[in-house]
Amino acid sequence: MVGNVPVGGDAPITVQTMTNTLTTDVKATIAQIQAAADAGADIVRVSVPDEASSRALRLIVPEVSVPIVADIHFHYKRGIEAAEAGAACLRINPGNIGDETRVKEVIKAARDHNCSIRIGVNAGSLERHLLDKYGEPTPDAMVESGMDHIKILQDNDFHEFKISCKASDVFMAAAAYQKLAELTDAPIHLGITEAGGLMSGTVKSAIGMGSLLWAGIGDTIRVSLSADPVEEVKMGFEILKSLGLRHRGVNIISCPSCARQGFDVIRTVEALEKRLEHIKTPMSLSIIGCVVNGPGEALMTDVGFTGGGNGSGMVYLAGKQSHKLSNDAMIDHIVEQVEQRAAVLDAEAAQAETAAE
Repeated sequence: MVGNVPVGGDAPITVQTMTNTLTTDVKATIAQIQAAADAGADIVRVSVPDEASSRALRLIVPEVSVPIVADIHFHYKRGIEAAEAGAACLRINPGNIGDETRVKEVIKAARDHNCSIRIGVNAGSLERHLLDKYGEPTPDAMVESGMDHIKILQDNDFHEFKISCKASDVFMAAAAYQKLAELTDAPIHLGITEAGGLMSGTVKSAIGMGSLLWAGIGDTIRVSLSADPVEEVKMGFEILKSLGLRHRGVNIISCPSCARQGFDVIRTVEALEKRLEHIKTPMSLSIIGCVVNGPGEALMTDVGFTGGGNGSGMVYLAGKQSHKLSNDAMIDHIVEQVEQRAAVLDAEAAQAETAAE
């Protein structure tokens, strides 16, 4: 458990991000955490590099709606302070947290304050003895580091932990995670570290994490991007949605457009993506420029619009042809139809939940 969020077992795969504000800027950090939560983040990590940040954490935790993971490097005392400040989980890096005595002190603080722990192995900061043994960062070196620290936690009768083995190299990270999954049943936190900017980082993360998730490996994910944390959350959900593992918000199915299009598909989709960001209900929307694939796609979506001729197209609702619509009015009308459909689906879900109780 990370606060009230389950990780592992049959729990849904959770999506995480990390703030990039100065933690000591309490107002800015709270605002960024809440923006990430509004975008769907289940868990948010906050860096705690110094004692001032530990003090700030005491002010931040009570003001946010998601559990906070304290990111700890180098100074084990920051881990103790973060546990005392209300962090739901402590992320410690085996390569720089210190010797076993210091790790034991962090474990005690976590136990005393009902914190979980993430063992965060990173190819860029492995222990010196492992680099000497393997000559360079390798999947085997990363896994050995992780398993060594799992043993420390278990030897201290601490079992509320998850583990990650991150690298910026997709192949190295994937190989490490595959080996790790063979050796432990501990919940696994997936990530390709220092993946890059919005586009390149998303591609690398989708390839690396997507292949692992497809193989059944991974319980929580973070898409590491040189971008706004909200973008990390959005990309995380897109990866999970594409694999059918998690559904949140509107999944827009749209064509790349061509000379057959009956309206400007690209600009329409751009506008709809922005206008529908507030929808949290899992549902599908097809926006197809012509009748080649439009009717077929619309039969499989909650709401659909297929381009036709003479400046109009056909609206489909719940997979059935409904009514014609002028291209000039389509965006506002589609938003309205999606909102109405979301309300219906929400009501049906609430009734089903009540019946189950």
